[in-house]
Parts: sequence; C-alpha cells; structure tokens
Amino acid sequence: MSKIKYFSENLDVQSKRIVLRLDLNVPLNEKKIQDKSRILTSLPFLKNLIKKKAKIIIISHLGRPKDIKNSELSLTPIYKFLKEQLETKVYFFMGDINEETKSKFSYLKEGEIILLENIRFFKEESENDDNFAKKLASLGDIYINDAFSCSHREQASIHKIAKYIKESYAGPLLKTEVDAISSVIQNKKEPVTCIIGGSKISTKINVITNLIKNVNNIIIVGAMANNFLTFKGFKVGKSLIEKNSEKIINDIYAEAKKYNCNVFIPEDCNVSTDFEGSGKIKEQDSIDQDEIILDVGPKTIKNIENIIDQSNTVLLNGPAGYFENKNFSTGTLAIARKISENTAKKSLISILGGGDTISAINKSNDKFAFTHLSTAGGAFLEFLEGKDLPGLNVLK
Repeated sequence: MSKIKYFSENLDVQSKRIVLRLDLNVPLNEKKIQDKSRILTSLPFLKNLIKKKAKIIIISHLGRPKDIKNSELSLTPIYKFLKEQLETKVYFFMGDINEETKSKFSYLKEGEIILLENIRFFKEESENDDNFAKKLASLGDIYINDAFSCSHREQASIHKIAKYIKESYAGPLLKTEVDAISSVIQNKKEPVTCIIGGSKISTKINVITNLIKNVNNIIIVGAMANNFLTFKGFKVGKSLIEKNSEKIINDIYAEAKKYNCNVFIPEDCNVSTDFEGSGKIKEQDSIDQDEIILDVGPKTIKNIENIIDQSNTVLLNGPAGYFENKNFSTGTLAIARKISENTAKKSLISILGGGDTISAINKSNDKFAFTHLSTAGGAFLEFLEGKDLPGLNVLK
C-alpha cells in the first residue's frame, strides 16, 4: 500500500507559490468568530512557511453556502484575525478564480499570504470540476493539504487539484490526525464504546453500520436520537427528526443484533418550548407536543458514565445537546468530563472528533485530558470506518 507524501522540513519552498488548503471553518455569530481553535492550530505551520519565505495562497471554506456568494459566510472575519496574528502582509482576494487570477497575484512577495474568499461560493468546488481544479492548481508550484477534516470530500480544492499541480503533500496537522487516529485503531482495547451525536442519520448510516462490526457499544445522542426514540414509539414533540428514517434504523438494530453490539438511546431528556429556554427534565414518555428535546437528562448521563467506566476505548463524535445554550450543555460536558477523568487515570483510550464537539469543550473552563482531540467530523468517522479518503488518496 502506497504511503501518503508528507511535507518535509527539508523541502525548499523559498519563492515557491504554495497553494495551502486549510480548514478555517469556524463558528460565527453576527460575523464574529466564536471559537478560534481551527485557526490557531493552523498558525504554527503558516509561520513556518513564512519563515521559509514561501509565497502562500490559502484556500478554505466556511459553512455551506450552497454554491452561491453569501456575505454571512464570507471569510472576512478570518482574514482580519489572520492579519492580527501574523507579522506579514495578508491579502484577501474576493474575485473569481479564472485564467487571469494567477497574473493578478504577481504582487505576492516572499513570506506573504493571499487568502481566497470562501471556496464553496463556487459551484465548481463541490462538483469537483476539472477545469476549476486546473485553475486552482495554476496558482501555485506546490499544493499542501492540511485540512484532514475535509479530506473525505471529492471536491476540487481537496481532490482534483492534486492531479494538475507538480508537487502535492499532506501538511503537519493532517499527519498528526492520521497518526493519532491510526494509533487508536491499532491499539484499541475492548470493550469499545462509540458515542455519536449530530442530527442526520442518513449522513452517518454507513459509518454506524460499519462501526457496529467493530465496537461493543453504540450510544446515540443529540438530535439524531430523536429518530430512534420515534422508532421506539416515543413522542418527541417539536424536536428535529429526519423523515423516512425508519428503514435505516431498523437496519441498524438488525446489524447490531447480528454482531452482538449494544445500542443505547436516551431514557430521559431536558426539554424546552424554544432554543433559548431554561429547560425542564422529563421522562422520555412524557414529552408534550410543543416541547423540543435539547439535551439528555440525568438518568441518561448516569447510564453513559457507567458504560464509559466499563469501557477501555471510547470514540465520541458530536455533542449530546444544543450546547450553544449553556442550559443544554450539561450532557455534552458531563460525558466529556467522564471520558477525560478515565483517560487521565490511564484506564481509557479516548478520541473525540468534530468541530461542534471541540466548540462545546472550549466553551467550558474545564481542563480535559484525551488521547486525541480531532477537529474532523465526517472525515474522522470515515477514517475510523476504514474508508479510503479521496483527499488522502491523491497524496500517495
């Protein structure tokens, strides 16, 4: 099996134009950055390239603008933050990517940076368009992917670009992610428990089905649990559910039975009539029509803590509730604390993934100890699943 080509410190990048794919997809509120983690983790490598006198062209996305320009999802706040953090000139290019773009960047000097506007403003990005990939590749001499969290996507700036540029490498953040997750996979100790949050089952069905074959327990939390509760005959009020998910859930339970994997869903919950409410603890069978399930309840937290105590490896992806309101962050933080506590005692191998997971943890003032904390969500799960990631395959 061919190995991923990683960026080497010995690589001469002076005066070379580096097309650098980063994941600067940070949460915004009224165009203000709420969690700077992903940007901060990218800064050391950026500073290294600046020191090496490379000419750096950064590509990133923000949110899901659905292939149209949306001022609410502009990278302007990220551009301003980079300017504050880096002792070099940082430019922001908001124009179209075409044959003339390369010549427009002729002003870029050694150690300087151009940040491109949200790459997902261009429909050709999500279409993995060859011509668009060629245009992106023409901007640089070397391509570096340091966005592991996007590497499961067949998109132009992640996948096709490597086909049209002379040299392609994986960056240090990507290497850290691959090494850490690979180590957990190789060294995992049973019982293995996987805790999965999020809202859509359809996007995680293959992951869950494949994980069932390799783990002892799967715990479903977050909005995704609403579908399982509905399947079991519970009423979930106005809570978010995914239509036509019955067959998917039925198949999950059938696979779990086949492979002797336990599937756990919440027994109680914290509800409100709106997302800004204070919350009320309720049994799962007593949800009113106007109520929304926004977190797991104390019985469920206790059950999850007991399962973590009985586990030797825990994988977590996604929050247990609507953590943006602190009244509904209790479940997410309690689970994280228990995982951290057992990891610190050396009794647990733990790996946590996903931007929302990290944001929830960062909102807390607690100090946590995990074997590995991954910024990736979907890529993290698909890599665990054993899938070949398109963004990694092109770097081999």
